Amino acid sequence: MSQFDFKRFHLRSINASNAEERAAINQELKDLYASLNEDDKKVFNEELQTFLTREVGRIRSDYESVQGLNTPN
Repeated sequence: MSQFDFKRFHLRSINASNAEERAAINQELKDLYASLNEDDKKVFNEELQTFLTREVGRIRSDYESVQGLNTPN
C-alpha cells in the first residue's frame, strides 16, 4: 500500500478552477515533500515515479483507443 496519496493531489489539480488553485495544490505537495526526512523522501520519490508511470500508461492506452476510432477497419 502506498504511503502517499498522489491520486488525491492529481484529481484536485485536474478539477482546480484556475491556475492559482492548481499552483496552491502543487505548493502543498512541495511543502509535504520538504517536511519529510531523507528516508521518507526516497519513498515519496519512488511512489511518485510509480504513480506517474501508471498514469502515463493509462493515458497512452486511452489515447490509442480513441485514435483507433479514427482508423478505418
